Amino acid sequence: MAKPVKYTVVDAFTESAFKGNPAAVCLLEEERDEDWLQALAMEFNISETCYLTRITEPEPLDSSAKISAPRFRLRWFTPVKEVNLCGHATLAAAHFLFTSSLVKGNLIEFITLSGVLTARKVMEGDKSDALKWENGEAQERFYIELDFPTVPVVEYNAAVVASISKALNGASVIDIKKTENDDIFAVLPSGKTVVDIEPQFDDIRKLPGRGLIVTGLAPPDSEFDFFSRFFCPKCGFDEDPVCGSAHCSIVPYWSQKLGKCDFLAYQASPRSGILNIHLDEQNQRVLLRGKAVTVMEGCVLV
Repeated sequence: MAKPVKYTVVDAFTESAFKGNPAAVCLLEEERDEDWLQALAMEFNISETCYLTRITEPEPLDSSAKISAPRFRLRWFTPVKEVNLCGHATLAAAHFLFTSSLVKGNLIEFITLSGVLTARKVMEGDKSDALKWENGEAQERFYIELDFPTVPVVEYNAAVVASISKALNGASVIDIKKTENDDIFAVLPSGKTVVDIEPQFDDIRKLPGRGLIVTGLAPPDSEFDFFSRFFCPKCGFDEDPVCGSAHCSIVPYWSQKLGKCDFLAYQASPRSGILNIHLDEQNQRVLLRGKAVTVMEGCVLV
């Protein structure tokens, strides 16, 4: 009989429970087959379920040898398929590991279909600011910083603009690209337009590619640089509440337009989320920084 699998549900890119983007994080102590992994993701039926497997590192030969960061294999599944890259579930996995006794230190490496990704714990403010009190106990306050590759965008066929506008219930589209992840990338006149979209999911399903990213400049009186949303009914859920990987395409676009590399981004889904982002132009990396909240723990018995 297989061992029970512990799971944790974490809301990522938020400080508040039931906001941001939920992910189920499962720690596997033994191999499970592909059908089981996909079936459990369907059972959770949230935007992403991820699976962690500890990778045993060789012991250092002597005490002076450098100790490497703990490594875990990490896989991501939507309710209908495995994906190559997922930001919020990586943040959720790192939050689970940092808040448990499974890792020491402030750095974790994940082996994924997108290569080696790192997650770093960054304390908030000075030492006194980095602690909060809950139930009489001091709890650390920290961000998690993910180091992801950029996802380039290329020019796309302008003939599909009318179809995209129809899928967005008539919203104007002022620029259109396509990402290497096979998503359509549509720029709207303003962040308010992004918020006000009434997506027509039947029409979005008919569009080419995987999903539809929409973005627009934030209002001038806003603390944010841009707003975005990500619609992906072909992935098993209509809208991704906060999509870290989409920002690997969004940030290079706005960096070129605005001439800057540091951004505060708002994902304007009904659950909403906030991302603090830095673009490393030289190395073509996107540093995604966010918070997370554990909302549920349990055990899978089958």
